[in-house]
Amino acid sequence: MKDTISGTVADAPRGNWVDRYAPARARPYLRMSRLDRPIGYWLLFWPCGFSLGLVSITHGTPFNWLHLALFLVGAIAMRGAGCTFNDIVDRDIDDKVARTRSRPIPSGQVTVKQALVWLVVQSLVGLAVLLQFNGYSIWLGIASLLLVAIYPFMKRVTFWPQLFLGFAFSWGALMGWASEAAALALPAVLLYVGCIAWTIGYDTIYALQDVEDDVLIGVKSTALLAGENVRPFVALFYGIAALFWGVAAWLVSADWVFFGLFLIPLAMLAWQVATLDRKNGERCLMLFKSNHWLGMALTAALVIGGLV
Repeated sequence: MKDTISGTVADAPRGNWVDRYAPARARPYLRMSRLDRPIGYWLLFWPCGFSLGLVSITHGTPFNWLHLALFLVGAIAMRGAGCTFNDIVDRDIDDKVARTRSRPIPSGQVTVKQALVWLVVQSLVGLAVLLQFNGYSIWLGIASLLLVAIYPFMKRVTFWPQLFLGFAFSWGALMGWASEAAALALPAVLLYVGCIAWTIGYDTIYALQDVEDDVLIGVKSTALLAGENVRPFVALFYGIAALFWGVAAWLVSADWVFFGLFLIPLAMLAWQVATLDRKNGERCLMLFKSNHWLGMALTAALVIGGLV
């Protein structure tokens, strides 16, 4: 078993809170949950915020901050569970990729049995959060587990694993609406489709970091599919995201305040496309992480639009 104090993960930010402050015995598990890289749970969480903002506009009700807080806890738990499951499934692949071979399972810090126990613990936390919502939302949340389960296998069979990640990571766009309305409606579905397109775009940018290793080990991604045309590829899906988000807001009668503020996330999408450099891994990672601020900007636009 390797030293868990020095066993940092290659693609984690230097000096992150897990490496600096977490108890040594807990660090491999927190790293496996990607708590040293919070961008993942933020990207899982923001569609919940979008949806809560959208439904508050259509119903003319106050934004539900309690549900937003519950969704954040659930996003942290379920993103951690999903990453743990992904690491169990991908342990042989991760061992062959420079960026991932330092992860807890391939580096020997955690056994598969220990990872399975940690997976169950995180899933129970997610279940406890889910049970705070109405019955419709509970069953809708349970339905998402199928998408979580199949995603890690998609890179082996299709160049579109980012599509399946989008199906899972965008589920909050349905959950937020259902938590308030105990049903779904067209604006929520359009919001979901927009979030899927957004996920395809930003995860294609993320996958550019691994294209050489992916070719060597034989796994697939939209980054490989797009090749040198990655900029128009990402622009296409970001454009689809913007269109569906805008139509969803129009259907709930969002006014000029929202659409004025909506220009901020649109500008952020355009900036990512304009400055994308497929051969610059550091820039790709920075652009990928910037989607956290985009998610915050879109949620804020919907909340402020609802207040006005």
